[in-house]
Amino acid sequence: MNQFLHLSALFDLYGSLLTGRQQDCLRMHLYEDFSLSEIAETLGISRQAVYDNIHRSTDAMESYEKKMRLAARYQKERLRLNEIYEAVLAMRDTENAEVIDAILSRFEPFLRCMREV
Repeated sequence: MNQFLHLSALFDLYGSLLTGRQQDCLRMHLYEDFSLSEIAETLGISRQAVYDNIHRSTDAMESYEKKMRLAARYQKERLRLNEIYEAVLAMRDTENAEVIDAILSRFEPFLRCMREV
């Protein structure tokens, strides 16, 4: 499961840098849970070609991540934002509840988006 999440994050960040065929193969494999044979049949290519496309895509995205570190930075920012949210939440008491609630409400769209990833 961890590998799936990692590849999904890389695909979200770097997928547009792949060829159309690589994107199709990886999308079907990751998100539609197609087997290699099902992808091959759908795209009219061999099972080996699907395998090669998926592995080439994975290698390319890992290479992009090694150079640009976008996924690592995104993860670090998610963790830091959550820490800030928790710290602000801990400051909430009866005197400042209204102000803190207003601040926390501004975090909600970011946190909702981050929890979906």
